[in-house]
Amino acid sequence: MTSAQWRPVVSKAAGPVYLAIADAIAADIAAGRLPEGTRLPPQRALADLLGLDFTTVSRAYSEARRRGLVEGRVGQGTYVRGSTAAPVPVSAPARPAGSALTGGLVDMSMNLPPRFDDPALAAAMWSALAELEETHGQEALGHEARGLDLLMRYQEPGGSARDRAAGVAWLSPRLPGAALDRTLVCPGAQGALLATLGVLAAPGEVVLAESLSYPGFLSLAAHLRLRALAVPGDAQGPLPDVFEALCAAHRPRAFYTSPTIQNPTTLTIPAARRAALADIARAHGVAIVEDDAYGALPRAPVPPFAALAPDVTYHVAGLAKCLAPALRIAYLVAPDARAAVRLAGALRATASMASPLTAALATRWIESGIADRVLEAIRQEAAARQALAAEILPRDAIGADPEGFHLWLRLSPPWTRGEFTARLRTVGIGVVASDAFALGTPPEAVRLGLGASPSRAELAQSLRIVADLLGQPPALSSLVV
Repeated sequence: MTSAQWRPVVSKAAGPVYLAIADAIAADIAAGRLPEGTRLPPQRALADLLGLDFTTVSRAYSEARRRGLVEGRVGQGTYVRGSTAAPVPVSAPARPAGSALTGGLVDMSMNLPPRFDDPALAAAMWSALAELEETHGQEALGHEARGLDLLMRYQEPGGSARDRAAGVAWLSPRLPGAALDRTLVCPGAQGALLATLGVLAAPGEVVLAESLSYPGFLSLAAHLRLRALAVPGDAQGPLPDVFEALCAAHRPRAFYTSPTIQNPTTLTIPAARRAALADIARAHGVAIVEDDAYGALPRAPVPPFAALAPDVTYHVAGLAKCLAPALRIAYLVAPDARAAVRLAGALRATASMASPLTAALATRWIESGIADRVLEAIRQEAAARQALAAEILPRDAIGADPEGFHLWLRLSPPWTRGEFTARLRTVGIGVVASDAFALGTPPEAVRLGLGASPSRAELAQSLRIVADLLGQPPALSSLVV
């Protein structure tokens, strides 16, 4: 094959395009379509062919060189290497301690719980899954479910009695008032939010939210054709007087809030401010949708809205941030049993049910104490990573909670969020600009996730790159020629 005949098949929807091109090179080498010695198309020619910018293709070729797939020859171009070098997949598992670091190749745009190093705990997590084959009580099925019953049967939307009881037990340290008939098992927090908003508001109606809010909520509001309006805030959270004025002027159906270690700002709304907002919501008949994604992380949590105002609060507590994103399980506590029945109907219409298998695994972890051990391991690793960030990044520029695992980095002129994000991307570090969270004008800021990096050493290396870039004027770091 000549270089002119090779055209990679890439999808812009599948992730960073430069990685997709490097993956295509690896795949075509493995399939024999790019034999040793093949000269790849010149970077600018491939960029024109694919309708991409030159920098994207240049990064793709650099990534392919890092993996040992190709080599550059001065004045001649880029050639496929022989089979002596083992390709390094970009999605490879965490490198062992002491292995070579590779220059900040960390996707800090993903806000994942940090990976802890506890082989015994990891083994216990997997053992609990294996134990489900032997027996798992499913009262909703009317008998003891064994083995394939968890895979080959449906169950009621909202979860079995045992799984709901596990949810109540999990929530009890911070929400002692949760009851079985008000608690539902949902297919992740997004599924719980979809059901809740679908019950509370119709297309065209108004919902309120913090001026910087979780993008998943903003996407749902747009999908359901709701009018989302911002409640501006101060250092303690949404402003009560503005919230009350908006309630009076627009008669909103709901107020969405993520009050603990808020995404993205890391703010935790203090109890007095929560109480004031809850009183206003009750007076105006506005439901509070409390997204408590990070509520399990603090060892001394502020009482949630659902404890202060259970009669008007829909409390969503996902397990993604405190146990494991892959579980896709969340517990939804409704204001009363009638509301829970309506929510169960919405779950049936939108998702049918949460996966009985993953719900049973969450239940097993909670009942056995594994969930508490995992939560503690995540807390400890998050604290260590926050300490690294506090040491490396300028403290006056970051918003952080020592028990969380993301940061809010405020940028100073002449940096803008777009330029800063683009510069980091050129060195393989992904962050999220404030635009993704903003209801209104975005501030000059970005969110950094500390959990996706496989190790503290790689996180520290990436944070140093961020700090170095902050210390340079944008023009000094420009690669445009």
